[in-house]
Amino acid sequence: MTTRTRILTGITTTGTPHLGNYAGAIRPAIVASRDSNADSFYFLADYHALIKCDDPLRIQRSRLEIAATWLAGGLDVDRVTFYRQSDIPEIPELTWLLTCVAAKGLLNRAHAYKASVDKNVETGEDPDAGITMGLYSYPVLMAADILMFNAHKVPVGRDQIQHVEMARDIGQRFNHLFGQGKEFFTMPEALIEESVATLPGLDGRKMSKSYDNTIPLFSSAKEMKDAISRIVTDSRAPGEAKDPDNSHLFTLFQAFATPAQADEFRSELLQGLGWGEAKNRLFQLLDSELGESRERYHQLIERPADLEDILQHGAKKARAVATPFLNELREAVGLRSFVAQTQVAATTKKKAAKAARFVSFREDDGSFRFRLLAADGEQLLLSRNFADGKTAGQVTKQLQSGQALDVRNEDLSFSIWLEGECVADSPVFAASAARDAAIEALRIALTPVQD
Repeated sequence: MTTRTRILTGITTTGTPHLGNYAGAIRPAIVASRDSNADSFYFLADYHALIKCDDPLRIQRSRLEIAATWLAGGLDVDRVTFYRQSDIPEIPELTWLLTCVAAKGLLNRAHAYKASVDKNVETGEDPDAGITMGLYSYPVLMAADILMFNAHKVPVGRDQIQHVEMARDIGQRFNHLFGQGKEFFTMPEALIEESVATLPGLDGRKMSKSYDNTIPLFSSAKEMKDAISRIVTDSRAPGEAKDPDNSHLFTLFQAFATPAQADEFRSELLQGLGWGEAKNRLFQLLDSELGESRERYHQLIERPADLEDILQHGAKKARAVATPFLNELREAVGLRSFVAQTQVAATTKKKAAKAARFVSFREDDGSFRFRLLAADGEQLLLSRNFADGKTAGQVTKQLQSGQALDVRNEDLSFSIWLEGECVADSPVFAASAARDAAIEALRIALTPVQD
């Protein structure tokens, strides 16, 4: 059976989406979400937004605009899980569990934190001036976002690769400390889309809110036309050949055009198409490409209750995964119910200890072996071959002595080691869950009963 790939994408809610966001992230992500072999998780990273922005009205408006943008762009919420980060209380709780295993030295190396420290040092400030714990521990929150849903692939820009690598480091540390042979967290991989467009803004620099050079994605037709008219071009007059390869306007056109449309536009620029008419062509292309989506966007903005219902439905889907998984993680670190754990442990240990039994036998070649059978007769272990019965007996006594078991997973089976040697093997199980259940049954069976 083929494992479905789980893909997770977060969208920070600190601004109004523009054409660069759409071409660089939103459009390719929506296309990827239609892959029938993928389980896609898309979330509004509004906890992350609090690190960058302390304007409540801006954050609230941005959450609304970004949710409407993704839905208007064609995100199918029946195919994907679309939710707000702040609607999943398991995420901040997991953040704390991960904070308790994350090395400070690892977080000291985070690019965003180092850049802020360097900037303070350059200006003669205290190195940590203005740096919050939110900024400092941002990578742990991002690790929780990724690890909560055991994402296999995380589409990110190159500046975010480090955060995915840090999520791997933190997840591995947790697995090592609390897994006891079980891998709670899948190791995520950064998915870098080399072909994703980085669009120029009005002044030719990268389109960015920081430069105030953006073209809003779903502004009115008039506002879009006015913004396009402000795109910086050279001084070549109509009739003079233009250089498409050094034209910001052509780069924008190409990001939304078919290859045939781009070739035709290139040819016309080379033949002297005037910049005024070229800007009009770009407007017509964008208006045609985005007109229907713009209409859907404004309908959604005017019906926030519908958006809320969609996001609450997404949160319910996300929590159906997150809640039971967090319960597992709480158990793993020792945050367990006193009553339930005591009752279950006492009854299970007594039953398992009474029922489990070793059966020794001799092979045709004269070697000795033993099996450990569960109450229902299921074989939990089959030993390796021993030269004599005495050695086999000593091994069974060691296994029942109460010392910590050295259990080593081998895909869908496991083996038991004593003093650096493998002494017994499990059967091969149909799934890792069955293997893990057998390991737990084995531990209980080999725990001495206290009367």
